Amino acid sequence: MTVSGRPPVPDPLTLEGWVSVLAALEAGRRPVAAVYLQAGKEVRQAGRIAAAARARGLQPQMLPAAELDALAQGRSHGGVLAQAGERTFQTLDELTAAAPDGFFAMLYGVEDPYNYGQAIRALYAAGAHGLVVPERNWDTALNVVARASAGASEYMPTARAAPEAAIQHFKAQGFRAAGTAKARGATPLYAADLRGPLLLLIGGEKRGLGAAAQALCDLQLTIPYGREFRGELDVTSSVAALAFEVMRQRMAG
Repeated sequence: MTVSGRPPVPDPLTLEGWVSVLAALEAGRRPVAAVYLQAGKEVRQAGRIAAAARARGLQPQMLPAAELDALAQGRSHGGVLAQAGERTFQTLDELTAAAPDGFFAMLYGVEDPYNYGQAIRALYAAGAHGLVVPERNWDTALNVVARASAGASEYMPTARAAPEAAIQHFKAQGFRAAGTAKARGATPLYAADLRGPLLLLIGGEKRGLGAAAQALCDLQLTIPYGREFRGELDVTSSVAALAFEVMRQRMAG
């Protein structure tokens, strides 16, 4: 089904749940062809969703529960669905031009869509101005990412680039590049000066950052633990610790 007078989105993606649908509508980073609400159900944030849809030139359509279920991939949509297209990405130039003294992060080697979404959620909450990710189609796991990030994956300005190219770009714009590392001699997080223009590179749990990317970093960071602990923090916990320390330092001036 599509909205009358509006051409369908090629191979539409289905967004499920009010958080994901509202984020896609408000962020405006992907085309949205149709918004559906369940008839006879008190849908959370229905008024805000309808207003955001109308601002995008859409009229929400009321569908019976059985029709919504047929469109959905699961049963946790809460009475809200949307059909959307692929998101648009910023260029590296656009990111740095929007926040020349900003805090940006690059997620490198994160494979699990839930961890990816949770990491974006922490970065967005900590005030990161944008995100850089390697070339990958995360829309194949759109609903997992959108839900895990509480919609932050839609709101966050994001560019796609290879790690080395991203580091070189940011450094040419006066940013320092700080990478997470297990190497001996890495600076403990709370002893590092993370103020000013910063690109924070965070590797995945299995592979960390590649050697080429590490070699380009100005600073290598490690998260100190409060006791001897052989288990490592997962990527989402690590991102939260790193991002909020950057926020704390930036707020303190």
